Amino acid sequence: MKKTLTIILLFFALFYTRSQNQTYAVETIAFYNVENLFDHYDDPKTRDDDRTPEGRDRWTEDIFEKKLTNTAIVIADVARELTGGPPAVIGLSEVENRYVVERLVETPELKKYNYGIAHFESPDERGIDVCLLYRKSKFTLLRAKTYFLSLFDSDGDRDFTRDQLVVSGLLDNELIYLIVHHWPSRSGGQATSEPKRIAAGELNRKTVDSIRTINPTAKIINMGDFNDDPNNKSVEDVLGAVGDRNEVTENSIFFNPMMSFYKKGIGTSCYRDKWNVLDQVHVSPSLLDESDTNWYFWKAGIFNPSYLYNKKGRYKGYPFRSFAGGKFTGGYSDHFPVYALLIKKQ
Repeated sequence: MKKTLTIILLFFALFYTRSQNQTYAVETIAFYNVENLFDHYDDPKTRDDDRTPEGRDRWTEDIFEKKLTNTAIVIADVARELTGGPPAVIGLSEVENRYVVERLVETPELKKYNYGIAHFESPDERGIDVCLLYRKSKFTLLRAKTYFLSLFDSDGDRDFTRDQLVVSGLLDNELIYLIVHHWPSRSGGQATSEPKRIAAGELNRKTVDSIRTINPTAKIINMGDFNDDPNNKSVEDVLGAVGDRNEVTENSIFFNPMMSFYKKGIGTSCYRDKWNVLDQVHVSPSLLDESDTNWYFWKAGIFNPSYLYNKKGRYKGYPFRSFAGGKFTGGYSDHFPVYALLIKKQ
């Protein structure tokens, strides 16, 4: 009886959120840093030697298969309690290649949802890419392309990192743009590495401006591991992701709903006992119009159920990462997924 009542209440929460006589469709747009989803084969073109059976991490086929399963479990679960199913669209970072993504969508946990793939090989020296998965029954892919981020190290040599993936498509016949990121890391310290993320923010801003030049009211969702918090310069100032909804105007670039989590100390990753909100989802002002009869933004969240937390040891309470101390832990990732819920009046 209690379970039945819970389901009934959930139904009303989802589909009667604004008035007793108005129903809503709800879809999840999510992002997940999957923490080094590598296959067990050696790629001579990238630095993946550690993630091979003979490498330092002893990355065997069995471990690869377990990593695929764990990743698929999380993707299938993201915001399921709010929508009744897995994300319509989810961006991923730290995938090694097309092969691992194809294997991922063919796992028993995901295969029945018929996910399509938007993926390009990036020039990143670690051999990791970003990609986008979309349920073909809900999203129709129109176009996908990548933008190269030109960076140089202190010696003037080219510093290769992840491309920025831009996808356009139809979510229930409405045009939506999605941009997936994995900005340069904080290696060497946050301040020292910040110029690289500022450059990433500039490229992101330029891409958005180009979309809006063609379509001024374009509905754009920006997602990724930005390796900066919502209040850092690269995100708040350079990109222009505004954390206060009341300050968003039609000329703003993005509203950043992840700022509220950051201010509350709720994070997506943890380092030296400090929680950060490096994983974020931003929405364009055109998605904030609640009078719209098409898709608009309802709310954002961090998907952090108990099984994604480390239960013991020095890192108790941290995300239950899949690799630590030189071995596979059986965990999931060192990041929690984030998501935005879009709703539409029926």
